[in-house]
Amino acid sequence: MIHGVIVKPLRVNADDRGYLMEMLRCDDVVFERFGQAYVSLNYPGVIRAWHWHQKQSDIFVCVKGMIKVGLFDARDGSPTQGQLQEVVMGEHNPVLLKIPIGVVHGYVTIGVAPSLLVNFPTQPYDPANPDELRLPWDTPDIPFDWVTKNR
Repeated sequence: MIHGVIVKPLRVNADDRGYLMEMLRCDDVVFERFGQAYVSLNYPGVIRAWHWHQKQSDIFVCVKGMIKVGLFDARDGSPTQGQLQEVVMGEHNPVLLKIPIGVVHGYVTIGVAPSLLVNFPTQPYDPANPDELRLPWDTPDIPFDWVTKNR
């Protein structure tokens, strides 16, 4: 596991009416501060990668469909520098994923249905000065396998 990455199981409270699932609370150990909240719709097989931030952490919850998240620790001096981590998350594995500042990340929608990813970044997006550094999804610098292995 990459230093500072947190995978927190979420509790689904279901009854005959449906369900309720808390995602993030201000008294949660993963909470730093509120920057903004947004949802991203992603079609099956779409890869959104790679990027990282210098000022914000991301907090992902996939509320519909399934995604495979790739994480790469490129932080100088990190105890897990150079390590990869994979997290499969979504409606069949409801977890919250906290991605700390400087950890390179991306994801692919897996399965046959679109995914809905909710993100709670700790800073609001600034279009005049975006806090986003990028690499192509297939960069040779990150040996992550986007292909579903157990077909």
